[in-house]
Formats: sequence, structure tokens, C-alpha cells
Amino acid sequence: MDSRHARADLVVLGVAVAAVSTSGPMIAAIGAPALAIAFWRNAMGSAAIGAAAVVRPAVRAQYRALTRREIRLITVSGLLLGVHFLCWTPSLTYTTVASATALVCAQPVWAALGSRLLGRPVSRQTWCGIALALAGVLLLTGADLAVSGRAVWGDVLAIAGGMLAAAYTTAGEEVRRTVSTPVYTSLCYGVAAASTLVVCLAARVDLGGYDGETWLRIAALTLTAQLLGHTMFNRVVGRVGATVVSTAILLEVPLAAILAAVFLDQAPPGTALPAGLLLLAGVYVVVRAEGQARAEQQPNLPVD
Repeated sequence: MDSRHARADLVVLGVAVAAVSTSGPMIAAIGAPALAIAFWRNAMGSAAIGAAAVVRPAVRAQYRALTRREIRLITVSGLLLGVHFLCWTPSLTYTTVASATALVCAQPVWAALGSRLLGRPVSRQTWCGIALALAGVLLLTGADLAVSGRAVWGDVLAIAGGMLAAAYTTAGEEVRRTVSTPVYTSLCYGVAAASTLVVCLAARVDLGGYDGETWLRIAALTLTAQLLGHTMFNRVVGRVGATVVSTAILLEVPLAAILAAVFLDQAPPGTALPAGLLLLAGVYVVVRAEGQARAEQQPNLPVD
């Protein structure tokens, strides 16, 4: 990769990190049911990308050329993403943005543990990082337990969201080897929207009747966190690598905490700070160790 493309990818990565950092604070500020927010951000994101993609003949041909295996992988990835949002979005109504964001960003740890369960070797450095991160999780949930049992339930949902995000990323990494960003994201978000819609209908969640300000906030969340955040990460991961993306995502934790403190007057308890730092340190160690282990096995992902 030449230096011009490298700089461009870093700019895109920076925009993605800044955009996804708004997710927690914006969700906490939206006056709509959490499950409805999960549905609308995926539905709007899928519609926006799909509409932009189908006007391009080359992309339309890519949709038609999808194999059964690719369709299965996209479906699995979309279902995992949908359930991830069904856990992550409500977590923000129970605990602080800082705690929920820190816990959901531990997804590289769960990915490494998943690799071990699948029989893949895990290095000693990775195990050390996992131990640090899990210690941080225990301290963070302990800090929230001092606040209320409600906050701990939010932590549990955020942890589950991080595990599901790890599984979603694993499935997406496989399908992205042969499927371009517009095709993958439009279909993946569509499946996620369909799965969250089923839950919303079963739970009789109000999907409409909001005021104009609420709709504007949902649209802003879709534009920033979904399109400029998640989609841009999917776009550059093929060139900069999963390790760089995973490391960059860690910046979401302090940025989201700062936004929540400034705009929502939401500050976590003092004991949560060292717990969060320990969690971040552990995740960083895992990301670096896993990146070194996969350095010689870079996937050949599409670049568009």
C-alpha cells in the first residue's frame, strides 16, 4: 500500500472511531424504546446503502453472483449483529455509557476465547491479556453493583453484546473475503433489521408515533454510528488489518465517556476508572498478541 492510500485509510479510520463513539451517548438521549432504536438504525442503514448500491451495474451484478455459502454467512452475521444490538442498546438504559461502552469493546477478548474453544492455539501473551481484561470486567461490574443491581444488569447486557459482536465480526471476516462492502453491509444490516423487527413485534414495542426531534436523532445515529462508523470499519479492515481496527475501536471508550459526561451529565463512579483502565489494557494486549499471530495470514479482502 502506498503512503497516499495509507493516509487516506487512517483518515477514514479516524472518522469511523469518532462516529461510532457517539453511539452510546446518542442512544441514551433518544426518547424512543431501545429495541425500536436497534431496529431503525439497521433498517435505515440497510436502505441507504442498498439504494446507493443498486444504481451501480457492477454492484447489482455482485448481488446476483452471491453463492449459497456467502448468503448463509451473511445471514448468520446479520442475525448475530441484530442480537448484539438487542443487548447493547438496552444496556445503556440500565448502566452508564462509560461502563456499557467499555464492556462491549472487550469483544477481542471473547473472539480470542472463541478461537480457543474451536481448538486454535492461544499464546501466553493473549492469555495474560484475557486475564487482565476479565479482572477489569469483575472490577467494573463490582463498581456498578455498589451503585445498583439495575446497573449490573446493564453490564451483563453489554458483556453479552460484546460476545455477540465478536461472533459477528468473525462471521463477517469470512464473508468479506469475497463480498464487497456495499453488498455485505446492505444485506447484513437488512438481516439484522428483520431479526430485531421480529422481537419488537413480539414485545409490542412502539415503532412509530415519535416526535420530529426523536426521528432526527434516530436518523443522526444511523448516519454517524451506523454508516460512518460500522460501515467505514468494514471498508478499511481489508487494508489496514483487523488489529489496527480493533485497537482504534478502544478509543471509543474514553470518547464516549467524555461525550456522556458533557452532554448527559453522566459520570461513572470513581472506582470504575481503574477498572476500565485495566479492562482496556487487557484488551489492548489481546489485540496486539492476536495481530502478531495472524501477521502471516492476512485475508485477501475486497477493497471497495
